[in-house]
Amino acid sequence: MTAPAIDREILAQVRRIQVRTNRMVTDVMSGGYVSVFRGSGIEFDEVREFTEGDELRSVDWNVTARTGRPHVKKYMEERELTVLFLLDLSASTAFGTAHRGDRVRSVRETAAEFCACLALAAARNNDKAGMIAFSDRIEHYVPAKKGTRHVLRLIREALALQPQGRGTDIAGALDYAARVQRKRAVVFLISDFLGAGYERSLRLLGRRHDLVAVRVMDPATLAPPRNGLLYLRDLENLGGQWVDTSYGPFQRAHAERVARWEERLNSTLQKAGVDRLELSPDRSVADPIVRFFRMRELRGAHR
Repeated sequence: MTAPAIDREILAQVRRIQVRTNRMVTDVMSGGYVSVFRGSGIEFDEVREFTEGDELRSVDWNVTARTGRPHVKKYMEERELTVLFLLDLSASTAFGTAHRGDRVRSVRETAAEFCACLALAAARNNDKAGMIAFSDRIEHYVPAKKGTRHVLRLIREALALQPQGRGTDIAGALDYAARVQRKRAVVFLISDFLGAGYERSLRLLGRRHDLVAVRVMDPATLAPPRNGLLYLRDLENLGGQWVDTSYGPFQRAHAERVARWEERLNSTLQKAGVDRLELSPDRSVADPIVRFFRMRELRGAHR
């Protein structure tokens, strides 16, 4: 799928996001981008004989058994990092009720802002960034490249791509990423996670890459406001019904569904060993990113 002609409103959104995220990037870089992700990609260099001071876990037991002398595998840190965004463009990401500043921001615009912030941080560190946009199919793939101009392309396409599908196939996006991204990368799966059946794909991709789940959720989805009679529409399946949102049993039933959904999502991510980052359209994306980096730094320091 290709991006449509970029209209003035999209260009204005790109400029707004670029201005906001340029200010955020300093906080993100100082918050730990380099220390958290640098070195997560390593590549094999050589096998050499064991010397005093080498770690036992680096011993290559196959070569040791074959030669009769202890050998170790030597790796070197990759000089550049690849950041890959798996961006959910299903119809539900168009939803937005939350005001930030003078505008209502949708799930999709918040996701684009997150991509911009991390991609600009990558560009400042001379790293590469790419994107796989998906719905119930793969909508578009932008291979990872360096540079600020490339980042602006990612922002434009995150905002302007018009998906052909309405649903959500997270497993399909994860499997596609496994095929096209052979070299180890930091992969951000950005979605509202209104999908199912992706547990195995999540585990498999998480074994090969540093995979982070980024959930972007409008607060009204988690806790509908008590505004009386409203027509609630399923943006992905196009069904809908009238509901009295002030009715106590409706609020309780919805809260129970959200709690079960949260429990399943947490369990899925924990079993796959995937970290989680939470974003909301009514708040800046920078603070959650910085908190996430610092959490990882602290966790690394205690290992």
